[in-house]
Amino acid sequence: MNPSPKQYHRDGDADTERLQRYVDVLDDVLDYARERDYKGWDYGDGMSSRLLLSVPIDNRWFNLAVQEFIKRSPVNVRPLFLVEQRRNFKGITLFAMANRTRAQLAEWFDGDRPAETYRDDAAALTEWLVENQAKGYSGFAGSHRHVIQHISGRNGPRSGIPHSPNIVSTSYGVKALLAGREFDPDYPDIAKTAVDVMLEDLNYRPKDDGAVMDYYLSHPKDSYTLNALAIGARLFVELYDHFGDEELLERAEKVYDFVASKQTDRGGWYYREPASASHLSMDNHHNGFIVECFQRYEQVVGSGRYDETLERGLDFYARELFDEDGAPNFDEENPYPRDIHATAQGILVFTYAGQYDRAERAIDWALANMYVPSEGRFYFRKHRFYTKRMTLMRWCQAWMAYAIAEYVATRIAGEPTHGYGIDADGIERLRAAAETP
Repeated sequence: MNPSPKQYHRDGDADTERLQRYVDVLDDVLDYARERDYKGWDYGDGMSSRLLLSVPIDNRWFNLAVQEFIKRSPVNVRPLFLVEQRRNFKGITLFAMANRTRAQLAEWFDGDRPAETYRDDAAALTEWLVENQAKGYSGFAGSHRHVIQHISGRNGPRSGIPHSPNIVSTSYGVKALLAGREFDPDYPDIAKTAVDVMLEDLNYRPKDDGAVMDYYLSHPKDSYTLNALAIGARLFVELYDHFGDEELLERAEKVYDFVASKQTDRGGWYYREPASASHLSMDNHHNGFIVECFQRYEQVVGSGRYDETLERGLDFYARELFDEDGAPNFDEENPYPRDIHATAQGILVFTYAGQYDRAERAIDWALANMYVPSEGRFYFRKHRFYTKRMTLMRWCQAWMAYAIAEYVATRIAGEPTHGYGIDADGIERLRAAAETP
């Protein structure tokens, strides 16, 4: 049997019991995903409808109508539209890191499965990322695996080309490869080739005393998606942390500079720059992405360069995008819908900020309002008068598994783990400290 958390973790009985309860939830969420081979429906997968594909027309507005109806319906109509369940690239990055961290947490917490189960899944999922990267580009790249219809339709009626690079999927893929380097020593070198994707395929370029990139290949050229830029900047920071290449840090800081310059007086960020190009206001999880990326920069670099930006962003995020009971607000003006992805991102941001009480309130709110304990699954969204009880594999399960794993691992490690878990040396140090009278 795995050792009890009380053997190594000494914050007190109530605290260890709470952490064990969270680990039990993590196990159930991972079991739900494992039983389905980590396949499921996704947020914007309506264009994968076999019914839609059988229609002998290809019209942008008809595609949008079907895609958005499937996305926005109060009940899950995907089975009726024969939408394919598949693995999502970004979801697999999160599941890979969550499984690897859970394997390490077996040192402290009991569970029904041995650590090898989680480690084997982490290894297999990380290998899957390499095998299923976007092919034919300048280096390692992650992508959506289904067509997404954009209003612009710039690459034809069915735009949003599947299996083509985007910043966010690629950045999380880089994190997963760096975290999984114990499975294959070549993974970091593969991850580093993503830099060429940022530079060449996604058009890294100077802008306003900083730098920008395209979120995806067909992104409009007259606007910039701010959370994606922050996540792209973090990609350079992650690789700088591993390789020590100063040019990577310089590239990161130029993008961070651009994002920091677009922070509003209120402390948050609009979805896009200019704000008039945004279909969202200062919404919850995209602001959380930005704050987390500045947190990671300060952890790795420690220069204080963005201290004021981070302080103002975190204050806005905690004060305006969450209620005191841990419920996530949709944006700075609207509490509903309350989204499980926003909850997961809040857990991460508050955990990395050392605001464990806020992180716990977010977890507990989700468990009380958005979770089915008997099935190990989280709901998608809670509206004012009804709840969307569908479970999206990446949006709900992967994000909550990753967030809970990060919270528990950070509490054990005593410092933010940012997807990398607790390394072997850290485990030995914690063991030694726990054995000291």
